[in-house]
Amino acid sequence: MKNIPEIENLVKLISKLPGLGPKSARRIILKLINNRNELIKPMIDSLTDIFKNISRCQLCGTLKSSLSECNNCGNSNKKYNKICVVENIADQWSIESSSIYQGYFHILGGTISNSNINRKEDLLIDSLVKRVTKDKIEEVIIATSATVEGQTTAFYIQDKLKDTNVTITKLAQGLPVGGEIENLDDGTLVSAFKNRHGLNGRKD
Repeated sequence: MKNIPEIENLVKLISKLPGLGPKSARRIILKLINNRNELIKPMIDSLTDIFKNISRCQLCGTLKSSLSECNNCGNSNKKYNKICVVENIADQWSIESSSIYQGYFHILGGTISNSNINRKEDLLIDSLVKRVTKDKIEEVIIATSATVEGQTTAFYIQDKLKDTNVTITKLAQGLPVGGEIENLDDGTLVSAFKNRHGLNGRKD
């Protein structure tokens, strides 16, 4: 296979995916080739649809289809009074799978880093403030990771929301120092949500 350019190019692409190296990529490619009618054609169609239709919502940061309104912030059938703020979409999916939380999500798109002073402008923090005011949100749950960058981002969000009349809470017990949300098991997430604590002096 090393002498077949088409396969080697695909190996390089698949190897860029999380948790996959060249050996895993080659096994995947062999599976695809041996099942081209059942796997390759449907996969091409699905990837084409995703490329054309799926993008990040500019208001809440989650994934949305251009064929419908955003299921997170644009669905008028869902009315919640709280927003859970996470760093990325993988964090949202992890929390959703735990079934501990029912409410809106707000995906920042990363964290504030000391190495990039303009990073704040890249995050959807201003739109979070707008959502809190517009949707009459009563509680903002900050679910950033327990890393230096995650904590810095949490404090910055708290400062940006200080002029709103919203309760700000942060995930607490069960969230290990340095831990990232998407890597936590359901039991740890449940504990972290149940024991979240207030950041602005209000009760959670």
